[in-house]
Amino acid sequence: MDERRILTNHVLRMTDTLLRAGVKAAVISPGSRSTPLAYAFAASEELQTFMQVDERSAAYFALGLAKASGNPVVLLCTSGTAASNYHPAITEAFYARLPLIVLTADRPHELRGVGAPQAIDQLNIYGKHVKFSVDLPLAEENEELDWYLERHVNRAVSIATTKPMGPIHLNIPLREPLLIDFDMKSPSSTFIERVYGENELSLEQKQTLKHVFSQTENGLIIAGELPVHFDKEAFWQFARSMQWPVLCDPLSNLRSEVPEDCRSLCIAHYDALLKSEQFKAQAMPYTVIRFGAQPVSKPLMLFLKHNRPNVFIAVDESPEFRDSLGVVTHHLQTSPESVYSVPEQMEPNRYAALWATADELAEAATREYVGLPGDEGVIVKTLFEMMPDGSDLFSGSSMPIRDVDTFFCKTDKDIAIFSNRGTNGIDGVVSSAFGVSAARNRPTFLLIGDLSFLHDVNGLIVSRFHETNLTIIILNNDGGGIFSYLPQSTVSNHFEELFGTPTGLTFEHIGSMYDTQYAAVQTVEEFKTEMQREKTKPVRIIEVFTSRPVNVEAHRAYWNDLTQRLDRHE
Repeated sequence: MDERRILTNHVLRMTDTLLRAGVKAAVISPGSRSTPLAYAFAASEELQTFMQVDERSAAYFALGLAKASGNPVVLLCTSGTAASNYHPAITEAFYARLPLIVLTADRPHELRGVGAPQAIDQLNIYGKHVKFSVDLPLAEENEELDWYLERHVNRAVSIATTKPMGPIHLNIPLREPLLIDFDMKSPSSTFIERVYGENELSLEQKQTLKHVFSQTENGLIIAGELPVHFDKEAFWQFARSMQWPVLCDPLSNLRSEVPEDCRSLCIAHYDALLKSEQFKAQAMPYTVIRFGAQPVSKPLMLFLKHNRPNVFIAVDESPEFRDSLGVVTHHLQTSPESVYSVPEQMEPNRYAALWATADELAEAATREYVGLPGDEGVIVKTLFEMMPDGSDLFSGSSMPIRDVDTFFCKTDKDIAIFSNRGTNGIDGVVSSAFGVSAARNRPTFLLIGDLSFLHDVNGLIVSRFHETNLTIIILNNDGGGIFSYLPQSTVSNHFEELFGTPTGLTFEHIGSMYDTQYAAVQTVEEFKTEMQREKTKPVRIIEVFTSRPVNVEAHRAYWNDLTQRLDRHE
């Protein structure tokens, strides 16, 4: 392993990303641990560097540069108390709203907390006086780490320069030897630019986007989770102009009330479609524009990561744009509305027709799906068929939301979908569903697994204090169903005790304790009967007993059936 080459790539990539993000000047406090970055800065022809041996004075010097220029200024020091001496100026920059980019070199992790010289705890050393702080990883030969580094450094500068501006802190562990290769060229970047349009893109920015759109043959729109007051009408007008297929995450709420002339553009079954190798080979996009959060679908994420579109635009009003895949090439830090006026009317194309035809086949397979006794997918499909117009569904964050993604077809009904996908946890789901019910004042359904329900059984107590209209469908497969789809399910040793975690619990007595309308069902026919039964109490619980092995078998049969239909069609 060429340690010097790896370290050089690391610091040159960081330097180039800072330059592309708008940094033009760096103030360097001399020291040993920061040597690689100091060399990289000094060797850059585009970066103006200043030296100041006293760290406290260096920080105030950088503050003056930022104040007078209005541009972000880098401040670099070695490890230990050198970082402490920056704090007074950082505090001033925070309250004066000045964009300082503070880089503190640090000992590698194995030299922290073991009495190594010039090593202090530098994590979050500036506390609440910086807008953003992160401990970056060590240099290694890893392409995904390169993507992460580019985007994280860009994200940090974006945060510093977003109003109200302020300092940010990157702690950078570096392992000896600390020398770099001065003859090595800067590595090529996969992140191109951040476009800061605040509430409205400039005319020049719109013209650039219009050119990108017009030159794209295989263009794709992805709609992740969107705010509840998102302007769906304006979005669909944008889609009409683009004539690109729109992959609609269930939490985008774009699968409901789809305008008739946009139904072919609305793609609901991409998760299942992207399990077909043949379809994936035909459906590779050149340009992607994403609104909202990253979608639920893992097959979609893997598809994008593997293919890495030439242009991937993330429209996100936050400087902390979401890109766990490292595929975003352009971050438009602006509102979706500012993008809607960009395209002129485009013509329908073969790429959109490819997606539309495949989605029609998938919708037919989904509507014909009958599952197996003990299967959860057919229960979710039936739930959507029976939910009334003008109702809401709150979905659990584990297997339920994935079944929602698979079995929620386009519908003319007004159905809104909610889920806690900020951190994808299984806790607090019952309480969140009650909160949605209280805010929306519509019939609300909660789709939840048995373990997630156990995590928040106490959430039922809110029904004793507030009016509610909630139907809870518990998919009780006696454990963690999603683990049956993951690689650990192939290892029988300890699987049940560590991942399956069966409890043997049922919830009739819980229902009785909270005076709910309770029913236990085994089959889809019984579920239909119970859904048709009049709701007589504020909270109704329908406990559906399912089987984890059967559930996996039925889902795989559905995916195989769809893949065969796609292959036959081709």
